[in-house]
Amino acid sequence: MARTRLYRDGLLQAEDFPAAEIADRLTDPAAMVWLDLCGPTADELAAVGEEFGLHHLAVADAGTSHARPKLHRFDTHEFLTVYAVDVDESTGGIEVAELAAFVTRQALITVRKSERFAIDEVVARWDGAADLAKGGVGFLVHGLLDYAVDTHLDAANVLDSQIEALEDTVFGERTDDHGVQRRSLRLRKSLVALRRVVLPMREVASSLMRRDVQLVHDALVPYYQDLYDNVLRATEWTESLREVVATIRETQLNVQGNRLNTIMKKVTSWAAIIAVPTAITGFYGQNVPYPGYEQPSGFWISTAAIAVLSVGLYALFKRRDWL
Repeated sequence: MARTRLYRDGLLQAEDFPAAEIADRLTDPAAMVWLDLCGPTADELAAVGEEFGLHHLAVADAGTSHARPKLHRFDTHEFLTVYAVDVDESTGGIEVAELAAFVTRQALITVRKSERFAIDEVVARWDGAADLAKGGVGFLVHGLLDYAVDTHLDAANVLDSQIEALEDTVFGERTDDHGVQRRSLRLRKSLVALRRVVLPMREVASSLMRRDVQLVHDALVPYYQDLYDNVLRATEWTESLREVVATIRETQLNVQGNRLNTIMKKVTSWAAIIAVPTAITGFYGQNVPYPGYEQPSGFWISTAAIAVLSVGLYALFKRRDWL
């Protein structure tokens, strides 16, 4: 079901009226309308495009999925694509919700691919800053983008916390190396997905603020500048987290290498200690006369040599931290 709103002179005048009445209400130059469609059919999009004079390429893009965030300008309107992001705090998996928007001088038309894009959160932002509604359609666009960018920051914050927890496990006494690898790979995939929707937003935000677009009213300039700052923050945060995940993986490999070296030193040291009794017993097993041959003293001499040399080697390796 379509959702609608009508603003006139910066005040909310009507809500949830039939979409068929939009054309009549826009005859007033002071009127501003919002129309929201969730999962519309191709015929419904075509009808909206004909009603508002939207470019057929923009209408076709609104009906497809997985487009990159972008802002395209046409003669009578702008076409905008943005994503909201949600992260599963238990697994670190990421889900995105796509929204396409047509921006005209008097109307904002949003096309959601699914209910995952929480449009109620956007409406709440509009209601919370109702005094800015005099800024025209730019006010509606700002609330929409502000919600989307906030989800980007929230996602980066959740992933940051999970990466910090992953860092703590790398230097644990009993580290599950396979578990660390799986978690780091999953987080890396989530960051790649987040980067795809965050990075292009910098161009979108800067393009909207251009004066030739004539969308941002003077009263909205500080709010769009704050939005742009948040976009930059989300972009830089995402890039830094990707570098941290790569560093964690390299650190884990270095830790594994150090542990392997320690194990090899211990194994080699014990092999050297075991080689002493092997050499002595092998020597005394010769079928030729030697000091203590066929005498009890020979047994005690060999036993003493084994004990003294083995203890000596153990003390030497222990002092050098090989054991």
